[in-house]
Amino acid sequence: MHLTSEERQMLAGEHGPATRKAMEILTALGTIYAAERMVPVTSVQIAGVSFDNLGEAGLEFLSEMAAGGGQAKVLTTLNPAGMDIENWGAMGIDADFARNQERVIAAYAEMGILTTCSCTPYLFGNLPHFGEHIAWAESSAVCYANSVLGARTNREGGPSALAAALTGRTPCYGLHLDENRRPGLTVQMAASLTDTRDFGGLGVAVGRAIESRQLKVIPYLRGVPAATVDQLKSLCASLATYGGLSMFHMEGITPESAQFAPPDETLVITQRDLDEAIRSLDVFPSSEEVDFVSLGCPHLSINEIQRVAKLLAGKHVRKTFWITTSRPVKRIADQMGYTAVIESAGAVFAVDTCCVVAPIKGRFKALATDSAKACYYASAKNNFQTRFLPFDEVIEEALR
Repeated sequence: MHLTSEERQMLAGEHGPATRKAMEILTALGTIYAAERMVPVTSVQIAGVSFDNLGEAGLEFLSEMAAGGGQAKVLTTLNPAGMDIENWGAMGIDADFARNQERVIAAYAEMGILTTCSCTPYLFGNLPHFGEHIAWAESSAVCYANSVLGARTNREGGPSALAAALTGRTPCYGLHLDENRRPGLTVQMAASLTDTRDFGGLGVAVGRAIESRQLKVIPYLRGVPAATVDQLKSLCASLATYGGLSMFHMEGITPESAQFAPPDETLVITQRDLDEAIRSLDVFPSSEEVDFVSLGCPHLSINEIQRVAKLLAGKHVRKTFWITTSRPVKRIADQMGYTAVIESAGAVFAVDTCCVVAPIKGRFKALATDSAKACYYASAKNNFQTRFLPFDEVIEEALR
């Protein structure tokens, strides 16, 4: 792999021990994937933030990189943490866990990384332009960046994303290359898509179909007349979770779709296929026994929070109800009065975190959500049963 003189200096340790370690990680990764060179990146999103996932070993690595003089060279944000950094007590988080989570955040802050903890960095300022090379590590955000924004990133791991932040580089392979962004399967929609739950269900159906072929291809979706930001982020999370996909094209909607003709091989998604995908995640037999309700996986936009406030106005929830979003979006909600309405109804803002990464195993039995991704992790990680409902019906569940 060809390295520039500056990159060779980084690898030789001339920019400090943390930068040297970061470049060692990147050159090893580039060698594995036969990258010919590095490319400069303009943006990084780091996963590996929740202490529930990192543990003491992961925290020790971060502390060593911070102590070694590591400093972010480009705009860098963080994935959700294991708790609301400012209001963890209201979430029922243990004080020992909170102390360790704060150590994680402090290590990142010492390296000049913005300690916004969210899976939707594109909603509050970490918004790369079309064609820019970036290094993102959150699966749904990776899919959104490649597909909806037209930026270029592989699905980074936590260490490689941190290494990219500290060097401003990433190996040029995979989805950084034109030839690897071509679609390999046409997906023809023959079903009705009306809300975020439906787009999540579409991701389940398409993702499982591609997984069953045991050959990763980028799907080219046709027959979707329109899609909002919130619907697209729901689709991205579902495709990443159920198909391991980092990119799709959607005819007339995503920016690179016009560059390609639809592939000849076609998968038709019927209404029956979509309904079956949705039913497969709605596995709890009695909605009256749901004890945990959550919206915001991926994190809610300000439009969605406005919708929650409207539906909760003058009412009171009867179950634990988390509203998860980023801190910047929450501050807009504060300013607009939405927070006061939602909290007066008894719902809890769980900012900086979500039901996927928070340490909540054993606290609840059944989750109601509109997120296919949340359903997957609720079952696989926390042994919860799930109700997979449209957005408005999730709120109705909280009120029962």
